[in-house]
Amino acid sequence: MRREVRLTEVGQGPGPRVLLLPGLGARGTGFQALANQLAPSARPVLVDYPEGAHAACGAKALSEQVAQAAGPLDAVVASSFGGMVAAHLAVSGKVRGVAFLGSFTRPEHLGLRGGLLALMGPIAVLGRPGRAAASLASWRLVSGEQVAEVVPTTALERITTLRRAFAIGTEPPPEDLRGLPISCVCLQGDRDVLVPPATLERLAASLPPGTPRHRLRGAGHVPYFTHPEACAQLLQPWLAALAPAPFAPERDAENAA
Repeated sequence: MRREVRLTEVGQGPGPRVLLLPGLGARGTGFQALANQLAPSARPVLVDYPEGAHAACGAKALSEQVAQAAGPLDAVVASSFGGMVAAHLAVSGKVRGVAFLGSFTRPEHLGLRGGLLALMGPIAVLGRPGRAAASLASWRLVSGEQVAEVVPTTALERITTLRRAFAIGTEPPPEDLRGLPISCVCLQGDRDVLVPPATLERLAASLPPGTPRHRLRGAGHVPYFTHPEACAQLLQPWLAALAPAPFAPERDAENAA
């Protein structure tokens, strides 16, 4: 059982340090393929949330746990419920950029489905999602050994999902990011059956004006898992813009003179 946030550093690229935040019942290792794509130019970090009784907290409390474990960071790439965690990190000034992958920052961004978000917990426990559910979420056939990267498969993961889903409504959602000096980008699969494509416009309305929006053709709810190359191509320019300016000793010497 994980009592604390677990981080896995992937690569030591020259670019920004970026956390990869999974959704409600997903594992951080589902981001491995995308992390490998980003590693040459960034410093990706896989995130796994606490389990069991330690999961009985909403997105804000979870963001505080993530921030304490991660320390200094530059950006976040967030899937699904991870968007709420990322938004809290942004509001608290912990990150300079957030990429939303089929995600949201407030339940109302999901439309009518937002009011049913807590039901994801009982569904995880009673429905015991498996290969069929993972394939539906991914919008492609998922092999048996990959199911655990997409949906909760162990008893502990399912009860953790239940606790966290019920905790979402116990705290206020994060504030809008619209007025913050933060760089955002949105990616949405056009075959997402869990976070409907209409969510993209509602989410964008709460983000800084001009935030780029991209629809991934043929992608479902976990494009980072099924379409890592396409996601990386869209994220790399955004991450490059977040990277600090290169050190120029000659220029610094001239300024000192």
